[in-house]
Amino acid sequence: MTDKVLYEVVDGVGVITLNRPEVHNAMDDEAAHLYKVVLDRALEDDAVRAVLLQGKGKSFCSGRDITMLGHRAKDESDYHFVLRHQQKRLVVLDSPKPFIAALKGAVLGGGCETALSCDIRITDTTLKMALPEINYGILPDTGGTQMMTRLIGPSRTKYMVMTGERIDADIALEWGAVDFVVAPEELDAKALEIAKKIAAKPPLCLAMAKTMIDQASAGDVRNGIAQELMAQSYLFKTEDYHEARAALREKRTPTYKGK
Repeated sequence: MTDKVLYEVVDGVGVITLNRPEVHNAMDDEAAHLYKVVLDRALEDDAVRAVLLQGKGKSFCSGRDITMLGHRAKDESDYHFVLRHQQKRLVVLDSPKPFIAALKGAVLGGGCETALSCDIRITDTTLKMALPEINYGILPDTGGTQMMTRLIGPSRTKYMVMTGERIDADIALEWGAVDFVVAPEELDAKALEIAKKIAAKPPLCLAMAKTMIDQASAGDVRNGIAQELMAQSYLFKTEDYHEARAALREKRTPTYKGK
């Protein structure tokens, strides 16, 4: 075990802290594994009534570490790679425990999808949120297209997914991608305050409230995530994906063929 992901319990709140600030909390295989370990720990701990996700340093999470793009441990198939990461997202969506995300700086790709899977999102004014996968010749694959659409609507989600461009805190609040915006020095206290307030409520009420509210769109989200799995498994094999990776390495503009 390393300190790439930290965990503590504070007044009924399981606080999970991504701790790779030098790379804006990008997730390599080890960090992703440790995140799953502490996530399971928080979900299994009866003393934890709510979970707070946050990041050390200037950012929440910049997504998958770009040095590991295309890497598959133990000859894992693309299908099983995507499915394994989707399962982490679904655990949060399906958990009876409320999840709160404290966002700042880079909230990109898988980091954005991690935030979207939470029930409440607080950000500071430094937020830069994006689903930039199209710039690598692929698309979001752990619920981004579905969860973002539920929050901000189809047209705005299409803009984000099709351009890969970042939105700031003001736009994210206006569109509904986040729920609160505070000054950077207020973020940690505000997020923990909200998490504690929720954790103090009756656990069964919290679980039932989350279930009832989510039920309105649960079917569509699950269906859409399954479509992401199929699409991403295919896109990992395309020439455009490999061209995007090569162009990134070689610091040149990619030439896409639509193949």
